[in-house]
Amino acid sequence: MEQQWKKCLYTYVDQMNKGRVAPGSEPGRTTVKDPRYLVEQGERSRRLAEWYSQRGLVPLRAETGVKTLRTLRQTPSEVVAEVELHSALYYEKGGIKHREDKVETEQLTFVREGNDWLIAVVERSVPERSSIRQQPPELELSGRYSKWGEVLPVPQPSQPLLNRNILKGSGGSREVRYRREEAAAYADRWWKDGNPAFETFDVDCTNYVSQCLFAGGAPINYTGKRETGWWYKGYNGSQEWWSFSWAVSDSLHRYLSGKRGSGLRAEMMDLPEQLMLGDIIQYDWDGNGHYQHSTIVTAFDAGGLPLVNAHTVSSRHRFWDYKDSYAWTDRTAYRFFHISDYL
Repeated sequence: MEQQWKKCLYTYVDQMNKGRVAPGSEPGRTTVKDPRYLVEQGERSRRLAEWYSQRGLVPLRAETGVKTLRTLRQTPSEVVAEVELHSALYYEKGGIKHREDKVETEQLTFVREGNDWLIAVVERSVPERSSIRQQPPELELSGRYSKWGEVLPVPQPSQPLLNRNILKGSGGSREVRYRREEAAAYADRWWKDGNPAFETFDVDCTNYVSQCLFAGGAPINYTGKRETGWWYKGYNGSQEWWSFSWAVSDSLHRYLSGKRGSGLRAEMMDLPEQLMLGDIIQYDWDGNGHYQHSTIVTAFDAGGLPLVNAHTVSSRHRFWDYKDSYAWTDRTAYRFFHISDYL
């Protein structure tokens, strides 16, 4: 039975690849019978076709590796499985070939109809729309509780993360150069898997971007208060020791927007073309002033437009505007931050 429903899964992946290479074309026979998915996919396919045309790219081929993460339910007539899809799109623009990658998860419900298996329901989470909960500072300071309700002592913090090479300087703000290539190289090294030296969150985009900034030499601003500075210590017991600006997109947005004479600083730019390697783009999906997603510039396409890396939905060299994301809406607003050359 497993081979039969997995054959349906592989057919689904093949149809997905064809849809990415030729969006907007009339779909052939589909293994999916989920009406909501079919409507959404039709609208998405038309949008992708327009997007490709606007960008001036020619899709060459798409490849998708699929892995079953968990089988949640399995009977002779129904299977519910959570799968991971690692898709790569190869395309040409301006005579230059590019490749972009992303890793997404879906929950699929397979049902048996006679001798065939079909996909009855496609469920996708959209983690890029989520935010890490910011616990109020007064609750953090009130201590932790055992399962019996006893107050436990707050663990003492470890030493804050610091840039050792920066400590060698005399402290002048012009002596720390932001190493853009190293920030981008770190982003490419850890785009898919989290660096085990750091915690990995369910909503990991800003934690990942902060690591990239740190790898490029951005100096830690340790205040010991989660609502101020830009710093990371990790966990002590069950206690979180990092600033909101390190891990929460909207908090990093406010930090980068702030004015300061030294340390991690940025200038807000008007256009994506003004960005360089190691710069930051942030996304407000609903246009309400709350930024939910962060990416870092790691390359450029043939037209000089940024390609970005991200976590949460692990992405490598993805086009900056994210119009292929399930989180994107026509209300999406962007912030373009150029990190200062000297910090």
